[in-house]
Amino acid sequence: MNEPQKDTQRALAAAKLIFDGRDPAKDSSAILVTLEGLVSLVLLAVMGRDEQKAAAMLNEGLVPGVESRLALHTSRR
Repeated sequence: MNEPQKDTQRALAAAKLIFDGRDPAKDSSAILVTLEGLVSLVLLAVMGRDEQKAAAMLNEGLVPGVESRLALHTSRR
C-alpha cells in the first residue's frame, strides 16, 4: 500500500472515531464540535503548541487544502 492509500485509510479510521456511531444528519452539530477539537489539537501539536502558527497553518494550509479536495470531489460527480 502506497502513502496516499495509507493516508486515505487513516482518514477513514479517524472519521469513524469522530462519528462514533452518531447519525451525520441528526448529530451534525456534535460531530462538528468533535472535529473542531481534533483539528485544533492536531494543529497545536504539529506547530509546537504555538497558537499563532497553528492559526496560520489553518488559514494558509488546511482551509485551502480542504476547499481543493471538495472541488475535486465535485468535479468527479
